[in-house]
Amino acid sequence: MKKLFITLILFISFSILHSSAKAQCSVCTRTAEQLGEEPARGLNAGIIYLAFTPLALLGYIGYRWWKSEQDARKEY
Repeated sequence: MKKLFITLILFISFSILHSSAKAQCSVCTRTAEQLGEEPARGLNAGIIYLAFTPLALLGYIGYRWWKSEQDARKEY
């Protein structure tokens, strides 16, 4: 229960206190500057949205691998 509470507090803190991420290559940055403020914000959101799924999947695989290693060490 304590781990869940800490995880929830960290998630809420990062959600509230996050800064605006700039997830653009140099070409995308130049294009976004030409389009204006609102399309640039949409482009950033789209890039972050598309990058989230593979990163979340890698994080999950890494966590499962780490967890299985921890369990294997406890058996010895």
